[in-house]
Amino acid sequence: MLPVFGHLNPDTDAIASALVYARLLTRQGTAAQAFCLGDLNLETPFVLGRAGVEAPALLPQLEAGTAVALVDHNESAQSTPNLGDLQVTRVVDHHKLGDLTTMQPAWLRFEPVGCTATLLLKLHREARLSVEPTDAWLMLSAILSDTLHFRSPTTTPDDREAVAFLAPIAGVRDVGAYALEMFAAKSDLGDTPAAELLKMDYKVFPFGDPLAPQRWGLGVIETTNPGYVFGRQAELLDAMRAARTRDGLDGVLLGVVDILNETNRVLVAGEAEAAVVQAAFGMPTVGDVADLGHRISRKKQIVPALEKHFEAQA
Repeated sequence: MLPVFGHLNPDTDAIASALVYARLLTRQGTAAQAFCLGDLNLETPFVLGRAGVEAPALLPQLEAGTAVALVDHNESAQSTPNLGDLQVTRVVDHHKLGDLTTMQPAWLRFEPVGCTATLLLKLHREARLSVEPTDAWLMLSAILSDTLHFRSPTTTPDDREAVAFLAPIAGVRDVGAYALEMFAAKSDLGDTPAAELLKMDYKVFPFGDPLAPQRWGLGVIETTNPGYVFGRQAELLDAMRAARTRDGLDGVLLGVVDILNETNRVLVAGEAEAAVVQAAFGMPTVGDVADLGHRISRKKQIVPALEKHFEAQA
């Protein structure tokens, strides 16, 4: 049984793609099972519930040399801690190449689209396999989530075409209304502890000198109610500083993305982070917040700017 899993602090695409890819591989003769690397965010249980699908189990400790398949990531910092001891045989991803190495030639599928699920639809078509309604629902939901219903600059024509193709199969008549339901579920933060809010969509990135990189934690909260998040600013800043110390990071930033207005105000954990934000984005930090305007994509607009800054410092 081939384990299939997405990244740490999984989002809807990481979970949905693991489930869909595991089923696709099984249909093609490779028995596979989806797993996850952490607690689900608030949006994903809503999606799974509407699809009538159970959440994947947590990935167990795997023996060295175990064959695995990755979706929605390929960097060791975002994966299971012992990834280097495992045999990565397959990767389906829409992110840049990271530090992945394999024990033998692997089956890889990378394309610059807005969502891994868009690639999984392509794999169904290339294999001449029909798309089951449940898988259509999961893929549709993942694409709407990752592209913020086409608001994100990562959106491509392939993502739009995929949604148009999947919606009738999934039985979703009003895609816009369903997307708003998803965003409402994502925004229902309630009394979730600040440390959990920080980690709901959070990745650690190495920047600068490959031999001695700086390690930064970059979180994102996508919401239709940013006022609620900023009402808990002090708690979140405390959680960010605690994560920086506990994990030995050089900096932590938390973007608060207003989905409807397509803006991003970033919580800045300290003076070192403020200096980097000023240098990388040309924006000052006022009251522990930097307004990055319409830079709402971590993958396309935040990480590349930080990479360029730290490369210049190396």
